[in-house]
Amino acid sequence: MSDREFGGNDDLSLPKATVQKIVTEILPPSSGLVFGKDARDLLIECCVEFITLISSEANDISEKESKKTIACDHITKALEQLGFGAYVQEIMEVANEHKEQLKGREKKSNKLEQSGLSVDQLLAMQEEAFRDAAQRHG
Repeated sequence: MSDREFGGNDDLSLPKATVQKIVTEILPPSSGLVFGKDARDLLIECCVEFITLISSEANDISEKESKKTIACDHITKALEQLGFGAYVQEIMEVANEHKEQLKGREKKSNKLEQSGLSVDQLLAMQEEAFRDAAQRHG
């Protein structure tokens, strides 16, 4: 499929440092293999194209269902319709892990909100804790 079919991908990319980190996890320096810059750039282009393809298909599915938001179910249906059904189970496992991580973050933010203290009060408590720590260790 061409860029024209998707409206053009020229301004879309993935962070090179993030892609390099993923590649390094898969091909550690100890492996003796090197992943060249041109290979990394090609990988980024392929990833953007893949994401665009899945997103476009998922959008079509959500529109057919008269939904305004693309849900996980739309993504999994898109993957299956495009021949990537073998990846659905693993993707759902990763999605569930992500949801669990988000729950932990929400609990932390709710803890602050539920404290009943203002931001100024919390800041004063933090500054006092820093002064106490400095006196003990300084």
